[in-house]
Amino acid sequence: MGPNDLPWLTTIAEVRAAVRSARLAGRTVAVVPTMGALHAGHGRLIEAARSEAECVVATIFVNPTQFGPTEDLARYPRTPEDDRRLCAEAGAACIFAPDPATMYPPSGSGTFVEVPGLARVLEGAFRPTHFNGVTTVVMKLLQIVGPDLAFFGRKDYQQLVIIQRMVEDLNVPVTIRPVETVREADGLAMSSRNRYLSVEERTAATVLHRALSEAAEAVRAGEGPADRVRQILRSRIESERMAQLDYAEVADPKTLRPLVESDRVGGAVALLAVRFPSARLIDNALLPE
Repeated sequence: MGPNDLPWLTTIAEVRAAVRSARLAGRTVAVVPTMGALHAGHGRLIEAARSEAECVVATIFVNPTQFGPTEDLARYPRTPEDDRRLCAEAGAACIFAPDPATMYPPSGSGTFVEVPGLARVLEGAFRPTHFNGVTTVVMKLLQIVGPDLAFFGRKDYQQLVIIQRMVEDLNVPVTIRPVETVREADGLAMSSRNRYLSVEERTAATVLHRALSEAAEAVRAGEGPADRVRQILRSRIESERMAQLDYAEVADPKTLRPLVESDRVGGAVALLAVRFPSARLIDNALLPE
């Protein structure tokens, strides 16, 4: 299937009809939610979905409710032609690309989905409304598509944990499949916001992966206290003059609770959020046992 042959659906009725046809043909359905500006990491998500489902619905929706008032909603990259090509090459069956009025009717919507606790730490502390927007739009997409499987990247680790909890708590009949972070050759995690970076910032941004790698090596070498691992993360980030640290945390991988001295560091998750002049980037790594 060429890019121009891949169905580009914009209404709820269209995508439900496509899914209904797939189910009548006995096909398993998967969804890959995205905000567009797709890259090889998104391609990996679609390929992983295609390996388990005959019908993969890729969604493209720049969700306004997950952007704060001073964030980059207006300038967030929109690349529909490139996105359609990537989805076709990766094996998607169709693209669901609604406009905001379809997802949030002008008449108003007073219902939001919140996962308290998990949504108020780390990213939630810096972006207080962000995860309410994420969980609400993901729930809407799950209700609209009705998939058997939904695929999310580990690169957005906190988002993944929150969505897993939401699906479990609300008994949503879908299986969440995590997919490992896809990285550039120099270790930078692939992100749609990487394109904001200048050449100098792009080089500086590799400090996130270097910090996480140093922390993992320290744990392998026997470094135990969580505070010591946090200090390794902070020191590496602070050594890069273009980087401004928002947080460097070592937390429980399921609850996101920050570890204390008596906790075991092995198997924990290290999480970073770092600002550069043109973009704010996040990354994470599971520490070795």
